[in-house]
Amino acid sequence: MDRLLSLGFEVTGVDNFSAGQRRFLKDSLEHKNFNFFEIDLLDGQALEKPFDGADIVFHLAANADVRFGTNHPDRDLQQNVVATHNVLEVMRKLNIRRVMFSSTGSVYGETSVVPTPEDAPFPVQTSLYGASKTAAEALIAAYCEGFGMTAWIFRFVSILGERYTHGHVFDFYKSLMSDPTVLRVLGNGKQRKSYLYVQDCIDAILLAISKASDRVNIINLGTNEYCEVNDSIKWICEELDVSPKIELSGGDRGWIGDNPFIFLDTTKMRSFGWKPKLSIREGVVKTVEYLKANEWVFSERLK
Repeated sequence: MDRLLSLGFEVTGVDNFSAGQRRFLKDSLEHKNFNFFEIDLLDGQALEKPFDGADIVFHLAANADVRFGTNHPDRDLQQNVVATHNVLEVMRKLNIRRVMFSSTGSVYGETSVVPTPEDAPFPVQTSLYGASKTAAEALIAAYCEGFGMTAWIFRFVSILGERYTHGHVFDFYKSLMSDPTVLRVLGNGKQRKSYLYVQDCIDAILLAISKASDRVNIINLGTNEYCEVNDSIKWICEELDVSPKIELSGGDRGWIGDNPFIFLDTTKMRSFGWKPKLSIREGVVKTVEYLKANEWVFSERLK
């Protein structure tokens, strides 16, 4: 949003603040080219006013709480699938033909192909979150075929950086704020994951939209590296200058549906001339620095 405004676009934001923070909008709300509507995407009829006149929709809203998906089986269906259907329906009614969608590398489940390309075979889904994103991708593809829309579907690894309020760096930092002497870690610490700095992610999205011109463009986004959870713990503790005792819960995954190895093949995205500026370690450090400077996010998250 901030990037689009800085490039001179007129931007309309829609959010219900179920996970986002109002304070993140402070600068945007003062911008002459920004309008905001506090609306739940499950209220399909209410979307017509903010969407009217749009040239492209950036659909970033979702329930991304993979870990607790089995505690709330209906949440991923409603917030990821039904909400996406409502977005597509209002686009159809208003003749909006372009949509960018934030999907996830979790759609690949526990794939046997690593690094995983966009055309890898889909295994059985391992999480309700991954299943809901797969369903949303299918809806988007069907709307593109049926109603002449164009879509850019980005399968992200986990995103790090500014305005980060969800994920392992947030959780570990919060735990160490409470007790810097011990850190409880789900799994065995050897889970291997890839991460991407948020500004590199935005660079990729804007470039791909200008370069990729198929009706449905499916693009992996990530770095050409991965790290163990143990590596990330080390970097976080170094930045916070703490040396906690690490208590592992055991097993090769942190929770039901957690994929112990996520590493995406980003050859397609790199063919457009993109590569991330920051490594995973640098992204983790940037995130810790942001949280240090904005510890209010921990209390606001609880509201």
